[in-house]
Amino acid sequence: MARMYSRKRGKSGSHKPMKKLAPWVELAPKEIEDLVLKFAKKGHQSPEIGIILRDQYGIPSVKMFTKKGISEIMKEHNAYSKLPEDLFNMLEKAVNLREHLRKNKKDATSKRGLELTESKVRRLAKYYKAKGLLPKDWKYDPEKAKLLVK
Repeated sequence: MARMYSRKRGKSGSHKPMKKLAPWVELAPKEIEDLVLKFAKKGHQSPEIGIILRDQYGIPSVKMFTKKGISEIMKEHNAYSKLPEDLFNMLEKAVNLREHLRKNKKDATSKRGLELTESKVRRLAKYYKAKGLLPKDWKYDPEKAKLLVK
């Protein structure tokens, strides 16, 4: 499917490992869960944790060993953030764009980017309200977003 605000199509993403075993991993599932929690307490989000485990520990897939995803492990131990990660990342991007526009008032391209980003935030919020992950009265406010992100 084509991208929403550009005329390009997306690149294909990474693929899961073909085999459902990784003989080089010598960690027990409990040790992998402990690693996930350690990185979550340091403030890493679940995609970052997956990349760290893949690159530094050679773990191709946490789910392969623990039968649970990184987000599920974090939710079990109350280490998952209140806001969904994609919404948090969009809020962070909007806050950074506002800061940039405060310094560079004539940057029309960034102004357009801010409008697009904020519309994505509102669309995501609408989706998460319908799913019940956000309270029904949650509303995007740039000042509150700045406090949430910083």
